[in-house]
Amino acid sequence: MGGENREPRAESRDQTAQPETPNKKRLFMPANKVQILNLNIDNYTFREFLENLDSGVVFTPNVDHLMKLQKDREFYEVYTAADHLVCDSQIVKVSSKWLPQAPIREQIAGSDLFPAFCQFHSNNTDRIRVFLLGGTRPEDTDTAWRNINSKAGSEVVIGGYCPPFGFEKNAQEEQRIINLINQSGATVLAVGVGAPKQEKWIIRNKHRMPNIKIFFAIGATIDFLAGNVQRSPKWITRIGLEWAFRMAQEPKRMFKRYMIDDMPYFWLIFKQRLGRYQNPWA
Repeated sequence: MGGENREPRAESRDQTAQPETPNKKRLFMPANKVQILNLNIDNYTFREFLENLDSGVVFTPNVDHLMKLQKDREFYEVYTAADHLVCDSQIVKVSSKWLPQAPIREQIAGSDLFPAFCQFHSNNTDRIRVFLLGGTRPEDTDTAWRNINSKAGSEVVIGGYCPPFGFEKNAQEEQRIINLINQSGATVLAVGVGAPKQEKWIIRNKHRMPNIKIFFAIGATIDFLAGNVQRSPKWITRIGLEWAFRMAQEPKRMFKRYMIDDMPYFWLIFKQRLGRYQNPWA
């Protein structure tokens, strides 16, 4: 426990009933994009993306990310280095309908996608083995690890670690984390340490983890899966008010983000509709 890597237990499901290994990268075509401000977001349904994802870096842009991308050039460059960008936000999905292009077909929230991915590959652990990096406390990382495997009925998560604050600025700690991941046997890494830190860390370090085929940036998902932070009910998410639920839970931390930093999003979308939006980094 304590967030350290554990030895995997014996498999509890018959490995013959594995999902078919996707041979096609046909879905991930550059032309199938929706431009939202300075990002081109992949336009797939949840099921399409889940069933065909077999490699690459996955980021899930929301309103807060899109606003940070107007001010943080490094974050923008990191985002453009990702392989897959899927819409995390119902607000972004709805606002895409205001623009003169095909709208985003479905919200693919990272906090839904990642647990669904683990469940989908529960009988495919010869190929899909997940390492969790993140969580508020080591016990939360361990609890999320147990909960995912309990629901999957197999050892799809084989390692986890809750890094200390400031780990990304400590070369020795970073190397320790890289070693844990590489020695774990994982092929999928889910990093949940908040944006933009998690995205920047993945792009900066992915070349040091040659066995990892899929990278997820998952924000607060580890805490959600541990039960440490309550996620909004699905009906609240569907009507685009998950941000209000989060703000009610953590008003001191979330008020500035949602009510000040993110509000200019709607003005920028209006400018894009009029053809007057300009990418600050173009």
